[in-house]
Amino acid sequence: MMSLARPRPPVPKPQLPEGVRIYAISDIHGCAHLLQPMLRVIDADVACSRPRYAIEVFMGDYIDRGPDTRSTLDVLIERSRRGNAVFLKGNHEAFLVNVFEDPSLFEDWIAVGGTQTLMSYGLAPPDLRRDEPASIMRNLIRAMPTEHLEFLDNLRLSFSCGDFFFAHAGVRPGIPLAQQTERDLLWIRDEFLRSEEQFGKYIVHGHTPVRSAEFMANRVNIDTGAYATGNLTLMSIQGSRMLAV
Repeated sequence: MMSLARPRPPVPKPQLPEGVRIYAISDIHGCAHLLQPMLRVIDADVACSRPRYAIEVFMGDYIDRGPDTRSTLDVLIERSRRGNAVFLKGNHEAFLVNVFEDPSLFEDWIAVGGTQTLMSYGLAPPDLRRDEPASIMRNLIRAMPTEHLEFLDNLRLSFSCGDFFFAHAGVRPGIPLAQQTERDLLWIRDEFLRSEEQFGKYIVHGHTPVRSAEFMANRVNIDTGAYATGNLTLMSIQGSRMLAV
């Protein structure tokens, strides 16, 4: 019997406005030694291709786990002075701010890489049986340059350009992009990753490590677990063309 079901129309490819090129990096996790070569790749590509507007989007989780949070923030803050970069908040930045406000969360933060952040600011690894979390966090605040604290305070939750929407972790299916909560933008996993929904824009995200950039019909994941794999992915987008290196 002949099927009367109509085939679904193809989903149009997401597009950036003409002349715009976006470079996106996510989940640096204290790996300044991997970030700096990628910035040189961006600079060389811009010099060669000369896009009308080049926008750099850094998608959160700059801190913890990797060896040098302090240098990573130094590099990003210096990059911000160019005026064409967007810095999004990751769950690790949100978690650190929460620990500043509530030191009872300290052991949970240490479990997800906080020790490496402390050490990058010249503090000793904590002894959880002896050290007072509130005292350690006060020492960390004193050790962090003011511009680092301001950087953490001024991170954005999302960024949108053309048909693309950038967020650290993803979005909650069934909720308009303008109504997404901070918790979902920074923390969501399974509900988003399993969804085949078209979200209104094409989602660029990190947060959940994958072996190589994962291109799906409705999203792309560019978190390749830099601190564990040594592979920090850079994605470039121009028009409808997406390339991850």
